[in-house]
Amino acid sequence: MYLFSKRIFDVVSSLIALVLFSPLIIIISLWIAIDSRGGVFYKQIRVGKNQKEFGLYKFRSMRPNSDKAGQITVGNDSRVTKVGRFIRKFKIDEVPQLINILKGDMSVVGPRPEVPKYVNMYSAEQLKVLSVLPGLTDYASIEYLDEQKILGAAEDPDKAYIEEVMPAKLKLNLKYISDRGFWLDIKLIFRTLRKIV
Repeated sequence: MYLFSKRIFDVVSSLIALVLFSPLIIIISLWIAIDSRGGVFYKQIRVGKNQKEFGLYKFRSMRPNSDKAGQITVGNDSRVTKVGRFIRKFKIDEVPQLINILKGDMSVVGPRPEVPKYVNMYSAEQLKVLSVLPGLTDYASIEYLDEQKILGAAEDPDKAYIEEVMPAKLKLNLKYISDRGFWLDIKLIFRTLRKIV
């Protein structure tokens, strides 16, 4: 019953959000197009439920081909555009993932989907996070909202992510899976909104 109600909530809420945010989507799209070369949207391969890969949508916040220099963004990364800094600060770059939710790739609440490079490093226990649909937010998303700043202060950001941040986030992901329920999802959505705004 929970999974059924969760899917209904995902579809209805993402449709409503897309309609409400349509003026914002148009404005941000025009701003990105004017600010720098490249497409308005960015699609990155992520790993979802049952280790199935899918294309995650975002507003483009970096210069074209920036991911070739690394998949971690830290501090005042020079690859991030002017508009990119703004939309990342308020998580507006994540809005296109409402399409991923409608498609069934993601849920509103669930562990954030990771890129294959890091999923390949998961232990058998950590792979359990892939037993559910990934989401826009959960415990780890709230706790590590300022992840870029944390990694920006590290001597080796990639090493810090692999050895410190990723294991901590996965532990929180597993806690969400253990605790999950409809009312917890609602609570996490409001906690996320409070933290962003």
